[in-house]
Amino acid sequence: MRIIPAIDIIDGKCVRLTQGDYNQKKIYDESPVHVAMDFEKKGIKYLHLVDLDGAKANEPKNLVVLNSITVETSLKVDFGGGIKNRNSLLSALTAGAEQVNIGSLAVRNTALVKFWINQYGRDKIIISADVKDGKIAVSGWKENSDRDLMEFIDEYVDNGAKYFVCTDISKDGMLEGSSIEMYKTILENFPRIKLVASGGVTTLDEIYTLRELGCDGAIIGKAIYEGHLSIEDLVNEMA
Repeated sequence: MRIIPAIDIIDGKCVRLTQGDYNQKKIYDESPVHVAMDFEKKGIKYLHLVDLDGAKANEPKNLVVLNSITVETSLKVDFGGGIKNRNSLLSALTAGAEQVNIGSLAVRNTALVKFWINQYGRDKIIISADVKDGKIAVSGWKENSDRDLMEFIDEYVDNGAKYFVCTDISKDGMLEGSSIEMYKTILENFPRIKLVASGGVTTLDEIYTLRELGCDGAIIGKAIYEGHLSIEDLVNEMA
């Protein structure tokens, strides 16, 4: 299973939010590039990079940071935040993203996202589902949609999607554990997808459980920055 540390960016700085609330922001480092380089030095191969400025502005705002990370490291970076049209998608890929996360747009314009999966390849597009009470949330978690999670995944699987990131909003940044039952249900219904768990992953035992369920990866943020999990332990245990 892939261990994927998260770097969230606001004003060019490495931050973490609690339950997606911009008012509950904590700055961990002035330089996301230095954080990424440190991750790589300790044996990490993947990175989840979120442009929170871009998510709010509906267009990427930190592509320079993305490019610097992909130039200065060999990390395979998946990037999200403000990808709303073809230009922003191509800009992220050109800046070095290995994959792009599509969230709100995947709910609001399914035809376009399905077209991107076909045009750019299923290995380039990650369908990102932020979930609250079994329904998909959009607009940086500010709005709830009426889209059921399982129906949402099913529609994209039928149209060739392979990679999915699912985040339980109630768990994100709380350091209280992840939604094991949600991931179990998803993988029971869609055993062939590449599912990445995100939100609340806090202990090694959780990671073992997610691996046993069949998760392709786990995105880990605050648990690393707050010292609940060390990069060294994560790398050694997964090895």
